[in-house]
Amino acid sequence: MFEEPEWAEEAPVVADLGSVALRPRTTADSQIKGSKHRQLLATLRALEAASLPQQPPSLPGSDEEDEEEVVQRKKKRPKKVLFASTSPEVKKKRKKKRQKQGPPSSDSKEEEVERKKCHKGALLGNDFAAEEKRKRKCQKQDPSNPAQPLDNVDQTGSKAWDSSAANDSTKPSPETPCSNPPHTLSRKQWRNRQKNKRRQKNKFRLPQAPEQAPATAAAEETEVPPAPSPDSHGARAEALRARMAQRLDGARFRYLNEQLYSGPSSAAQRLFQEDPEAFLLYHRGFQSQVKKWPLQPVDRIARDLHQRPASLVVADFGCGDCRLASSIRNPVHCFDLASLDPRVTVCDMAQVPLEDESVDVAVFCLSLMGTNIRDFLEEANRVLKPGGLLKVAEVSSRFEDVRTFLGAVTKLGFKVISKDLTNSHFFLFDFQKTGPPRVGPKAQLSGLKLQPCLYKRR
Repeated sequence: MFEEPEWAEEAPVVADLGSVALRPRTTADSQIKGSKHRQLLATLRALEAASLPQQPPSLPGSDEEDEEEVVQRKKKRPKKVLFASTSPEVKKKRKKKRQKQGPPSSDSKEEEVERKKCHKGALLGNDFAAEEKRKRKCQKQDPSNPAQPLDNVDQTGSKAWDSSAANDSTKPSPETPCSNPPHTLSRKQWRNRQKNKRRQKNKFRLPQAPEQAPATAAAEETEVPPAPSPDSHGARAEALRARMAQRLDGARFRYLNEQLYSGPSSAAQRLFQEDPEAFLLYHRGFQSQVKKWPLQPVDRIARDLHQRPASLVVADFGCGDCRLASSIRNPVHCFDLASLDPRVTVCDMAQVPLEDESVDVAVFCLSLMGTNIRDFLEEANRVLKPGGLLKVAEVSSRFEDVRTFLGAVTKLGFKVISKDLTNSHFFLFDFQKTGPPRVGPKAQLSGLKLQPCLYKRR
């Protein structure tokens, strides 16, 4: 036949787990005897058994025990703590230990670098990837100041040894990424920025009420009001009675005022003669209204008369409480529909008990009331001396047209000397007697019809 090649005997035997790679089969392999074949198979089985890991025979329940051991081992294992969260006491101890040991020698630099790398990797664990991502993000935001890698420990000497712990304590936490990028803001600058942000927030926040306010309010609510005493009931009833009386007096004053302006003076005289208290009530209400004015017209007239001789005789038509007579030194004849002072002569102002041309000054201070104003002015012309002075003060709202009023008065034997329309509440006019009236008693003088001064209910 043919001879067997030389490499067939030297072919290596390769064994894999569960599979055997034999040398290429040739015609010479078929001639191997049965004993030699069995010896080769036994050798292969021994090699296969030696390559597999030896496992102890598993008993029932052993898997559960292994799982329990793994859980307990995990519980006993200390939790990983970030290198940045080390307490200051631990840092101090490490610093003292390094000072005792002294600075590392130049021979052990490489070992120290490897030890630090291993230590940081064990502490940081999964946070290392997040930290690297954060650094890359910060480098993109600030390309002029790229952050140094975490493993940069190529410094030499004791300064690098001491500064590593200080740098670790100032690392920003992963919760606030890029709030304080390295080499851009110092710790003090970052704190100032945060403080400014809080100030801006509080600037637009509404001010809170003091804490004592609800406490005092609660105390006031809990306070029990004192039981009402009989005296308090009496005072309350008295106050209610006074308030009702005041309202009633106000209503009666408005009624009397309307009667005085809407009827002739003779009807007003009969009204006050039948009810003397009505005039007192009306005068009290009238004074309460005039007191609110910035300037009372009677005071203005008294000031003008002070500049004239004290020998002039004055006739006050509608004197009221004789305030004008009390303010000047001149002799004064006081006339009104009722008496509030012994100096008052009760009469109708259209017919006063004076002789013709007997007075120097005639005064109508807020007293041109009623529908017969013409009778009042004709009576003043009768008692005034030639060239005598007539002074009229009236509420400004009663005049529709001041010019027509002045024209009507001049037809009754007067001429206008002066007028004062500057006051907001009343107008003041001065006339001088020129002679008797120039029109007959039947002539119509529309300018003497003034608006009634009525008070609204409040």
